[in-house]
Amino acid sequence: MQRVFYDGLPLIFKTTRTFRYQILKAMKNQIENLYQRSNKEEKLIIGLMSGTSMDGLDIALSSFKGSGANTQIKLLKFKTADYTDTFRKQVKSIFSKREVDLEMVCLMNEQVAITHAKLINEAIAEWGYTNEDIDFIASHGQTIYHAPKSLHKRAGLPNGTLQIGDGDHIAVHTGIITLSDFRQKHIAAGGEGAPLAVYGDYLIFSKQGEDRIMLNIGGIANYTYLPGDLDSSKVFSTDIGPGNTLMDQYVQKHFEGLYYDKDAAISKSGTVNEALLDELSKDPFFAADFPKTTGPELFSLGYLEQAQQKSSTTDLSKQDVMATLCHLSAKGIIESIQRVLPNLSKPVLYLSGGGMHNPLLLSLLREALPQIAFKTTHDLEINPDAKEAVLFALLANETLTGGEINFGNREGVPSICMGKISLPK
Repeated sequence: MQRVFYDGLPLIFKTTRTFRYQILKAMKNQIENLYQRSNKEEKLIIGLMSGTSMDGLDIALSSFKGSGANTQIKLLKFKTADYTDTFRKQVKSIFSKREVDLEMVCLMNEQVAITHAKLINEAIAEWGYTNEDIDFIASHGQTIYHAPKSLHKRAGLPNGTLQIGDGDHIAVHTGIITLSDFRQKHIAAGGEGAPLAVYGDYLIFSKQGEDRIMLNIGGIANYTYLPGDLDSSKVFSTDIGPGNTLMDQYVQKHFEGLYYDKDAAISKSGTVNEALLDELSKDPFFAADFPKTTGPELFSLGYLEQAQQKSSTTDLSKQDVMATLCHLSAKGIIESIQRVLPNLSKPVLYLSGGGMHNPLLLSLLREALPQIAFKTTHDLEINPDAKEAVLFALLANETLTGGEINFGNREGVPSICMGKISLPK
């Protein structure tokens, strides 16, 4: 007999050989399932992405053969599953704020995962698959705070980031092995937790003889540079500044029932204010060296309000503010690309992310960068809206069957595999 204490109360149970055997057998079955699925010639992996706009959950089902530079990927199915207004408000109550209800953070860690699992189950059924058909889920989670040293500036404290949506809950509620929490390993190995696109972009999109810029305009705009000589030591990925985040935040506060400026209807009806644009552009982040990372923690409505006060533009119309914010996003992207243009030969820019659907933003980019050929990842057989979800599925594939991708000994780009593994039983 063995006496065990739980919460101060004694529990007595008989530790028989049969009981121990049953525990070990259950563990062995789970590990064997993980091993067998990891070694399949073709794996089906669902990638998940929920960004700062929180318009819904991107769910991408892809098949993977091989790993590393020999990875073969085929996007099979994709959808953006809508969030309810209640769920969106719950997440926003703890999103990108230094002071929040800690109990709500705790509860939403589970609620996000349960909600995502439900949406995954619905998508799998809608697509005509069963959960048993899917080998793995790769979940980015929902970022609620991003705090690299360059932003928090607290002496003696490390880089930090927090994504909620517990992987164990997703695994249990779907019955599918789940990899999650990718950004923590990046920080542990010396990175800042973002951007992670460099790993997937290099493996999927590099091409001999073509210098490529993989520009993703999400809440935060970022790009990956892929050299045509395929030298991984030259590859880098960097955040640029605000993509959609300031525009989305402003719309959601001042235009009831809207979550973003569809077709730039609001921005196009306003006029850019140069004084406000100049003040918004003064933050040291814009001039910092690559690679760098940021988030809505910096580019917030508070940031905008402070810039309006300093530039004496607090009386601007909402349309003029939106036009100026759109020009700010364009300016950050344009100037960051111009910094690397002298080193590129006939570069091709491939767009992805929600910002690519903003016609005003795109027209500003095309006008300022006439020497660049503009395309989208559709031209590379990846739906631009699905790209980030697919990239996390690829990170999972590398962790399961690949190896370290050697980017050289460079700060901010550790050569590692990422993602914690959660078993469904």
